[in-house]
Amino acid sequence: MPKHVRLISLLVVCSLWSMPKSAHAQALIPHTLQLDAAKLEKQGLSLAQEAAQLAQFQQVELAMPRARLATQLAPKNDKVWLLLGGLQLQTKEFDSAIATLKKAQSLNPKNPDILFALGSVSFQQKNYQAAVDNYQAGLKLKPNDPEGLFDLGNAYYLLGRLPDAIAQYNKAVSQDKKFWPALNNIGLINYEQGDTQAAIKQWQTAVTLDKQAAEPLLALAVALYTKGDRQQGLTLGEAALRIDQRYANLDFLKENLWGQRLLTDTKKFLELPRIQAALQERENSSSTPRLQPTQ
Repeated sequence: MPKHVRLISLLVVCSLWSMPKSAHAQALIPHTLQLDAAKLEKQGLSLAQEAAQLAQFQQVELAMPRARLATQLAPKNDKVWLLLGGLQLQTKEFDSAIATLKKAQSLNPKNPDILFALGSVSFQQKNYQAAVDNYQAGLKLKPNDPEGLFDLGNAYYLLGRLPDAIAQYNKAVSQDKKFWPALNNIGLINYEQGDTQAAIKQWQTAVTLDKQAAEPLLALAVALYTKGDRQQGLTLGEAALRIDQRYANLDFLKENLWGQRLLTDTKKFLELPRIQAALQERENSSSTPRLQPTQ
């Protein structure tokens, strides 16, 4: 993805709003172009909204130039800078993201989402203690934010502070009863600690909350199969991989904080003939061209 984007000239944008209504003789007299700050900001916020909508659909390459221009048109709006920083984080432009988010913070030090975003930058850079510090600062401003609590739990998890991680995950669920990712990650910790039954219980609850959540469904499938409930494990595993085939990738699972014990069992599970057949069937169906109806 190109790092430098071409922006519409600010002067051009302004001139569209400042054209004289009619050409009189006095138009020959040189005059200073008057910029309408309110209109500029409105246009900037509109561009920011477009960028946010594009980002929701993973159209980051289209969202980025809109967000950059929005910061020029509405430079005093912290949310616009936060949006740009979030996009830079997605494209792993970490230094730029930090600078942009610091700009947002200078405009509004009381915005907890900026601190959460700074925490996410540190997390992506594997600086987990700095991530903890930022998440904690954000939670001081917004103590009941489920995603902030979850992110703090993940940072604790990767620091090896497992009881602290579980405590944050439980807090996240107490604030949002349907926040299944926190239950999922408690299950990950339970499984690594050898408490398979507790892990199964967490994943079953997560799947009940969201039947399209492939991650806890696959984890549940692996746990059940490994425990001896092979038929149900295979059935659930096939269902999980129909929802999202990315979970057949061990590197992807590791990025999602799956521990070594679960990864080892999952590797064996994915190599089973029935699961391999399901993956091949999914691959064939996704690559088969659709026939156009005849007229």
